Amino acid sequence: MLADYFINAFATLFVTIDPVGLAPMFLAVTAGATAATRRRIAVRATLIGGAILFLFLVAGRGVLGMLGISVPAFQIAGGLLLLIIAIEMVFEKRNRRKSETAEKALSQHAAHQEELHDVAVFPLAIPLIAGPAAISAVILLSSQATDTVTYLGLALVILVIIGACFVSFLLADRIERMMGDTAAVVVTRLLGVLLAALSIQFIADGIRAMIAAS
Repeated sequence: MLADYFINAFATLFVTIDPVGLAPMFLAVTAGATAATRRRIAVRATLIGGAILFLFLVAGRGVLGMLGISVPAFQIAGGLLLLIIAIEMVFEKRNRRKSETAEKALSQHAAHQEELHDVAVFPLAIPLIAGPAAISAVILLSSQATDTVTYLGLALVILVIIGACFVSFLLADRIERMMGDTAAVVVTRLLGVLLAALSIQFIADGIRAMIAAS
């Protein structure tokens, strides 16, 4: 059903991009910036990240066709990639890796405040918003879109997720205070389990489609 597809798409992208989890990363890479500067960085990061995801939404299928990759094969590969991300989330490895990326960017720009806006591109837009897993998820979901309505619905889902990232950036300090370390760990692990189940479903669908086509 159409509703099931949209719910699945929203859950997959929300868990993969994790807008709430990006809040502390945003605070880390914008430390020392004024509220106005943070707003400009938030706008730029979400626009760039969204543009990248929409690019792969539009051109993803064409790229697969050009490379001679079948949709079922990409479903299996994308499912495996998302499963790896899910495992990292459950065992807290993904947040640690995100933190290291943010800290690296922060150290690179600490001595050059005039270049602070560059963190909107790296690491906020790439890879924290539009990372390999998110791009794979977009291509994977777009390959399952059967008509124009479904395709436009997926575009709306991506827009909502990007909007959630923007709101998360604007409310970053409040989100961090509200969640605390323990709550953040619990939520991340629960979302990791959910993403693992979704990734297994993608793999199973890909295998089933391959068998049916053979």
